Amino acid sequence: MGRTSDASQRLMTAAVDLIWEESYGAVTIDDICKRADVKKGSFYYFFKSKDELAVASLEKLWNDDWKPILDSQFSPSIDPVERLTGYLAGLYARQSERFTKYGKVLGCPVASVGSEVSTQELDVNAKVREIVSRKRRYFESAIRDAMAQGAMEPGDAAQKAQTFAFLIEGAMSQARIMNNPEVLKNLPATALEVLRVKMAPAAV
Repeated sequence: MGRTSDASQRLMTAAVDLIWEESYGAVTIDDICKRADVKKGSFYYFFKSKDELAVASLEKLWNDDWKPILDSQFSPSIDPVERLTGYLAGLYARQSERFTKYGKVLGCPVASVGSEVSTQELDVNAKVREIVSRKRRYFESAIRDAMAQGAMEPGDAAQKAQTFAFLIEGAMSQARIMNNPEVLKNLPATALEVLRVKMAPAAV
């Protein structure tokens, strides 16, 4: 079967890339196998179905890409407000880079799959909710630290983290609708207002 040893990894990578570039419903097993350079028979050796592959692919995306980025950007050694604004600035940079490469705003692959499959693919949707929950814990930790330092007005950290996530998801949706990553450029400043961050007094 050729490069069998890494076939499952290539299938997972191809699945995420294709679903992100197109949509979950539009991408077929044949498309994924072609992109991964894996025979269809080999696909069924590793995965029973497209939804099983999608679940594995999203977990791989979390472990290989998202978690390392979040661990770095939300390090406790970084000022908590800077963790949040730095993350948003990174989103803008990454979406702009992909826009240049693909000619369209791709948005968030996890949110895109989650909103598309909704209640149709329960296992996929469950994995999406799990990943979203993991990511929000990083937001909540930074927000709690910011409040503890007096940099942010007191409140429910979990609720503020949810609001922060909603802000991101709404902006991402608008960027995709407008097909313009510049929609995301002012996210850091907007987040400071929404989260009621206490701005330092201007230097005299």
